[in-house]
Parts: sequence; C-alpha cells; structure tokens
Amino acid sequence: MGAPATAGRRSHPAMPPSDHFRYDEVVVDADRSTISCRYTTGGHTFTERFTFAMGGDWDAPAVRAAVRVLFLLAGVSYFKTTAAPLIDLGDHPTTQAERAFLTGFYVHGLGEFAYRNGIDLRGTVVTGPDATPAPPVPYEPDQGRPLIPFGGGIDSIVTVEALRGDHPNAALCIVHPPGDRFAAIEGAADVTGLPVVRIAREIDPLVRRSGELGFLNGHVPVTAVITAAATVAAVLDGRDAVVLSNEWSASVPTLMADGHPVNHQWSKSEEFERGYGDLVRTSLGPGLSVFSYLRTRTELWVAQRFAGLTRYHHAFRSCNRAFHQDPARRLDHWCGRCDKCCFIDLVLAPYMARTDLDAVFGGAEPLENPANEAMFRALVGLGADPRPFECVGDRDECGAAALLAVSREDRAGSVVLRRLAGELAATGLGAEAVAAGLLEPRGTHHIPDRYAPADLLARAR
Repeated sequence: MGAPATAGRRSHPAMPPSDHFRYDEVVVDADRSTISCRYTTGGHTFTERFTFAMGGDWDAPAVRAAVRVLFLLAGVSYFKTTAAPLIDLGDHPTTQAERAFLTGFYVHGLGEFAYRNGIDLRGTVVTGPDATPAPPVPYEPDQGRPLIPFGGGIDSIVTVEALRGDHPNAALCIVHPPGDRFAAIEGAADVTGLPVVRIAREIDPLVRRSGELGFLNGHVPVTAVITAAATVAAVLDGRDAVVLSNEWSASVPTLMADGHPVNHQWSKSEEFERGYGDLVRTSLGPGLSVFSYLRTRTELWVAQRFAGLTRYHHAFRSCNRAFHQDPARRLDHWCGRCDKCCFIDLVLAPYMARTDLDAVFGGAEPLENPANEAMFRALVGLGADPRPFECVGDRDECGAAALLAVSREDRAGSVVLRRLAGELAATGLGAEAVAAGLLEPRGTHHIPDRYAPADLLARAR
C-alpha cells in the first residue's frame, strides 16, 4: 500500500509536464440523447459520453442545469491521470459555493487514490470565472415518481422493496457501458419487475492506456458520477426524486492517514449527499430531491430485511468480479474469495440459514473456507491487515454479525466463525447489546417527508 496522502506531492516519472486540468466543453446532441463532456490535461483531451435511452426536452432549463452538474462531476476520471494542482473551469462560470463543493469533491472523493499514489491533493485549487448567484431554474415534476439507481446488491434491493408499495410509479436507473450489460445487475432488476431507465456511459479509451501513457491510476468516486447522470435522467423524465441506497457506515473512514480520514466510500457518504443535495437545490430548486433512503440504516439492518426477500436470494450477486470492464474476464458466479464476497456472507449469516447461503454461493460459501480467514479478521478488526478499500460495513457491524451468526445452531461447526467470535468475545463485545444498537436508526438523514418511513418521521418529532 502506498504512502499516506499527506506525503509531499510527487510527479509520475513517465508523465508529461502538466500543471493544470481544464474543463473544455459539454455538448448535448438532442437527436441522439447524448451528452459529451470534454476535458484536457497533460497534453491529452478526454471525452466522456452519456447516452440516455429515453426522450425528453433537452432544451428545458432544468435539463440544461442538470447537464451542467454532470459536467462538473464527470471530469474526475480524467483529472486523476495527472492530478494537476490547478483545476481550471475554463469558460464555465461557477459560484464560490460551487467551487468549494468541487474542491471537496476532488480532494475527499480521491482520498484513496491520493493515499495509494503517495500524493497530497489538499492544495488543489479550483479556479474559473465567477457566476452571480441566481434563483434556481423552474422545475415542477409530478410527486411520487422516484428514480432509484440500481446496482443489484442487497442495499438497492431493500430500497426498491421499501418504496414500491407507496410509489407504484417508481423506476430503476441502470448505468452500464455502451452495448454491454452486467448480468449481476440485470438478474435482480428483472425480479423487481419495475421499468428501467438506462444510461450508457462511455469512458474515454485513453484512460485504459494508463501504463503506456504514464497516467496515474486508482479509485475514483464513481457513485457521484452515476448520481449526477441519474439526476439528468430524472429531470428528463419529470421525476421528483433520485433515491440512493447508501448506508450509515458509508460515512465511516476506511482508515486515518496522518490524522486525516481516507474513505473508499466517500461519494456514498452523508457529507457528499449533503453537498450534492445543496448543489442540486441551488440549480433546480426544491422540485427534485436527491437523498439516500438508507442513510440512517446500518448494514445489519439492511441484511436483516434482505433476508426476508427470498425471491432475490438467487438473483443478486455483489461480487466485484461480476463487474469487470472486460466481459471475457467477468464471472457469472460469486468468486467466494474476495473481500466483497466475504462481507456479504458475513452480514447475512445472522439472518439466513447456512444451507441457504451455501446455495447462494454455489456451494463455496466464504465463511466455510479457512483460506478466507485473514479477510474476515480484517473485516472485524482483529487482523494485521487494515480494513479493505471496499464497499463493506465498519468493524462494529462486521463484529456484531460474527457474534450473532455464531450463536445459530446451524453454525456450530463453523471453524472460522467460532475462532473470530471467541476473540471478539474476549474483548467484552456483547452481541445482543451491539446488535440492538446497530438495528436502530443512526445519525441524520435528508429524506423528505413524502418519502420518509414512519419510524424516521416519528423520530424527527
């Protein structure tokens, strides 16, 4: 693992000199329902395209405002190629508040990237022409028509099932590469039976030549870009909400580096949700709400509810190897050996029968494989390895899941679980007390009353 992000800024030895990243232009092709975002850095110009499989009025002020928001966020995949200290917004005016949001987006959203590459992004400057603060553009959609970004995992499935009863006009939003679909998403989407709004996202092929061209490489806050693309789709379709499925623990840093938080899930955090929501409101007004339905919920709460949604149990697949960009390297089953497979198995183990989870993983359940013990130890905070850079729960959630699971009769023979639980119990951690606390709402949320579940409305009062 690389040096902490607070190390001095260093240049990549093979990278051409570059001291700025420039926003060039955003072009809307209404005939093809395509948005092209262009950026320049290090002597290269990059274009990212989004194609929307839907109609809509591309000239509407609200649509143009949403396109502008997407343009501001989509540059992150190309900024990282040089990590230039100056971000030049070119001819695109922004307010001081918007530039402050963008600065945080680049610095915190790329925290893991900076940590792994041993660079410091905290001195990054965002500059460009000033925009005079103005009232938001008019946007008055019909109420009760949410758009739900859907990744096929237990979180978005739980959100869908919680909303669909009271909001029958809900739709899924799926972002995928042009001409390609991820079976791991499509299978679960089919089970929902809801209509799907599709967006084809085409990343500039230059970024796939990082080694050849000397670009820096690493994790980007892709959830933010997907959220912004879904915002455009929602406005095109006259919808009143983009409903995300990001849990409470997405706000917990993956690690601390020299006293500063580094969060693999920053673009799923409450901090991003709050800042992005402010950006949308100042651009579009109160007509569109962007929020996470699961913000106050823990991973254990989500797992408990998913356990009861049996029709999805053989349709979902959260293994990252199901999402490889190269279809030839994409798995059509759970690998059973990655951090994500281990976490999903662990968090569901208290609430699903061992035989059922074994069937989910095709007879290769991670908890029953001693070779995975080091990964489980990292998840619960007992191992020498740090918490993985992955979309997983925090150590309290994982530890509670292990303690709850080992108490099940059908886990009596689980060697890995018994070893983990024994060490956790020695710390004084009690499953019942921890689980009770982790099944209650935590923190703050940004759900408008028309979408908030009853227990959160009662809690607010």
